[in-house]
Amino acid sequence: MEYRRLGSSGLKLSALSLGSWVTFGKQVDLHDATILLQSAYDAGVNFFDNAEGYEAGESEKIMGEAIDSLGLPRDTFAVSSKVFFGGRKPTQMGLSAKHIRDACDAALVRLKVDYLDLFFCHRPDIDTPIVETVRAMHTLIQQGKILYWGTSEWSAQQITEAHAAAMAHNLTPPTMEQPQYNLFNRDRVEAEYRPLYENYGMGTTIWSPLASGLLTGKYNDGIPDDSRLALPGYEWLKDRWNSEEGRMKLEKVRALTQLAKDQGMSVTHLALAWCLKNPNVSTVILGASRLSQLEDNLKAMDVVEKITPETLAAIEAIVENKPAAPERYGQ
Repeated sequence: MEYRRLGSSGLKLSALSLGSWVTFGKQVDLHDATILLQSAYDAGVNFFDNAEGYEAGESEKIMGEAIDSLGLPRDTFAVSSKVFFGGRKPTQMGLSAKHIRDACDAALVRLKVDYLDLFFCHRPDIDTPIVETVRAMHTLIQQGKILYWGTSEWSAQQITEAHAAAMAHNLTPPTMEQPQYNLFNRDRVEAEYRPLYENYGMGTTIWSPLASGLLTGKYNDGIPDDSRLALPGYEWLKDRWNSEEGRMKLEKVRALTQLAKDQGMSVTHLALAWCLKNPNVSTVILGASRLSQLEDNLKAMDVVEKITPETLAAIEAIVENKPAAPERYGQ
């Protein structure tokens, strides 16, 4: 396993990590979650990602029980939670100081830990002043309840405003962002965020590296009954791939599948290794509902060196979506 610094911080996370969105509490029970966590940990994974909004907290409960039953030394792994989608009551949503504190305390209980290594603002909150959110996170750090705070799916402008608020009020700025990043979602990570890496040393813990399974090739011939797209409550995801745009992406996945085969690897490994080649990616979050799936995904580390400049060029010729470099002032 390779370990990378979380941006300019001193924390080193495994290049591949394990998340629980859609899986823990939905497809994975406590028994299977324990097996997945143990296998990931044994392979060198040291970061486990979660959120209060995943299955209304059930995902965190399962992860906490699994970690506790395994007896993993607390100083050998990092765990995260995210705050925003806490419930239906007005005080259970968003990024107010109250909800941030309540969400953190609840996550600590569910995950059975004394502190969170990473705590994310799951979405921006237009109803709460950014300085209030920044101050609430700073307070949690001072209290020892969290070590690093960050954002998820915030715009570069919003993240910049958070840094400005932190600087103006002598508060702790965000360390990392958790964006979606894969061969079909590139603009934000590769273009919009570029100044943030340079100016703030921002780290990234990317999610959906396989585009909700599309980049595994398993949808090339239809939607399997046991796949994520077939789950109740995720019809929106199924509809996305049944659209004209989705069908165009499937054609590209078929071409990528052939390219990967020519390179002696699976399209899954090609897609994951492509993400790992980006130096601004701190860790790639994997999602798995089966042990065999996790074990296979972890093998992507073995093919990163095969993603040569020639292979990258062949990939670009298929996806045809390379973001343009942002313009700089004075040029």
